[in-house]
Amino acid sequence: MSVESVFPQLEALLPHVQKPIQYVGGELNSTVKDWDSCDVRWSLMYPDAYEVGLPNQGVMILYEVLNEREGVLAERTYSVWPDLEELMREHKVPQFTVDSHRPVSAFDFLGVSFSTELGYTNLLTTLDLAGIPLDAVDRTEDHPVVVAGGHAAFNPEPIADFIDCAVIGDGEQAVLDMTGIMRDWKAEGRPGGRDELLFRLARTGSVYVPKFYDVEYLPDGRISRVVPNRSGVPWRVSKHTVMDLDEWPYPKQPLVPLAETVHERMSVEIFRGCTRGCRFCQAGMITRPVRERSITGIGEMVDKGLKATGFEEVGLLSLSSADHTEIGDIAKGLADRYEEDKIGLSLPSTRVDAFNIDLANELTRNGRRSGLTFAPEGGSERIRKVINKMVSEEDLIRTVATAYGNGWRQVKLYFMCGLPTETDDDVLQIADMATKVIAKGREVSGKNDIRCTVSIGGFVPKPHTPFQWAPQLSAEETDARLEKLREKIRGDKKYGRSIGFRYHDGKPGIVEGLLSRGDRRVGAVIRAVYEDGGRFDGWREHFSYDRWMECAERTLPDFGLDVDWYTTRERTYEEVLPWDHLDSGLDKDWLWEDWQDSLDETEVDDCRWTPCFDCGVCPQMQTEIQIGPTGRKLLPLSVK
Repeated sequence: MSVESVFPQLEALLPHVQKPIQYVGGELNSTVKDWDSCDVRWSLMYPDAYEVGLPNQGVMILYEVLNEREGVLAERTYSVWPDLEELMREHKVPQFTVDSHRPVSAFDFLGVSFSTELGYTNLLTTLDLAGIPLDAVDRTEDHPVVVAGGHAAFNPEPIADFIDCAVIGDGEQAVLDMTGIMRDWKAEGRPGGRDELLFRLARTGSVYVPKFYDVEYLPDGRISRVVPNRSGVPWRVSKHTVMDLDEWPYPKQPLVPLAETVHERMSVEIFRGCTRGCRFCQAGMITRPVRERSITGIGEMVDKGLKATGFEEVGLLSLSSADHTEIGDIAKGLADRYEEDKIGLSLPSTRVDAFNIDLANELTRNGRRSGLTFAPEGGSERIRKVINKMVSEEDLIRTVATAYGNGWRQVKLYFMCGLPTETDDDVLQIADMATKVIAKGREVSGKNDIRCTVSIGGFVPKPHTPFQWAPQLSAEETDARLEKLREKIRGDKKYGRSIGFRYHDGKPGIVEGLLSRGDRRVGAVIRAVYEDGGRFDGWREHFSYDRWMECAERTLPDFGLDVDWYTTRERTYEEVLPWDHLDSGLDKDWLWEDWQDSLDETEVDDCRWTPCFDCGVCPQMQTEIQIGPTGRKLLPLSVK
């Protein structure tokens, strides 16, 4: 039975909202399939505004993977701004997809990709606008199955009441497996209702269904255990890992936005995973092992993607792109091939010890020479040993000297504040490093127009990392430490004016910390914030620390807890963590040993180039590191 578009009702509202173009759909390479010819239908959501959500690679990949399959339909939905939300409520227009403006409630699945926990309130807004009960327990077989994915889904416990299931790890194969289960269940006449469908998903061992697990607590509030409450449900749920990325060359037809977005380029993921072992980095830990895409596979994706989009820049994406074993050949080959077309290349922030001038010159040959970004993360040598960021001050100075000496004028350095064992002195050394960078830049370039921007974010301990047990620095201590740093930079008469200083105060980090290491009881806080008007918490102009703290003070005492219990409290080895039943492949004992090594300021090498350190991922997930060099060259396409 066909589902009607809500666009006629929506169109009348668009003249009254900001950026109406973001709601109309019809982007180049978007897909609209016939509703009645498909038997499984997905609505895919990035829980943020269109301008942030459309370029998201995860959603774009799944959108294409699903739409390539016969009988399967996938459409996209994004969070609507508060101005449209108000009008939609007033005129009873439900949450819709941008592809065909069908109501989200009509789909079989609502898949939500969380790259940050600050999108949780937007999930509740979407559910309510769609007419889907906020509590999963209240849904019937007529409502979509709400699926959480993305990095924040590695601890979905704070939103366990609001989702039906979570998929941890890579989504490409997972969504196809779930599609098959849904198709069979519907073909059989929906036996056993929604409960049977969720059970079929859960018993695969790779889809987490919170309703089938009971959480038991100790008198002091800590978790006693998480136990399946139904026979046939596994005790632990394992992450998905896609091997051989060349078999998954997505997106083949990247979406071209209608409105301005945060990234306006064609992006190719050149490898997945990271084994550098930075102890703060959840993304690096949970995406192990390293799996490189071949140089020829990258070449084919770039060629097809540029032809399909008309973009003038290619982003070579991964957690540490310059670590690809053939990055030099990739950059030179692409720069050669697209020299006449003036296609620019870009890498995300470059590791200090992976930077070389030849690579940088290839990346800027066809595009503009913008600033370079490096991430030392810690201001002192000592703190960099704690976090296993093996970059010396000499390495950094030598690297920036090379950059300034070859014509660059702007360098951005990224640091964190609030790292485990950090002192005021560790942070104040950031100012010393910045002044040395400016001094060296002036020396090697012979010019005074050298700039260095220091950008600082607050450290938030994350699940499945060695720092998952660490206490978080309070917002007040973070702000005091950063104020001392700002005073030191501003007080430097010789170099201070050449140093830009950008930082986030400590308040958003506390909320993120509450959500990232929270358990099911934190769901009450999320609901209270949503009901109080909380939306778009990742946006500074919408975020309200006071709202979060007031809602936490209203709800957490019912459980005998407070915000500090979740954030500034250090955990012990014996404590059952809320995500322990979700298997990222990392051995908990290995993570604990690495946490102890950090306290001893002991560094650990990258296992790509050294013997295995027994983190557990490869044997546990039946995977292996896949790296080159392949010895192959870029596709033999003739240069114009």
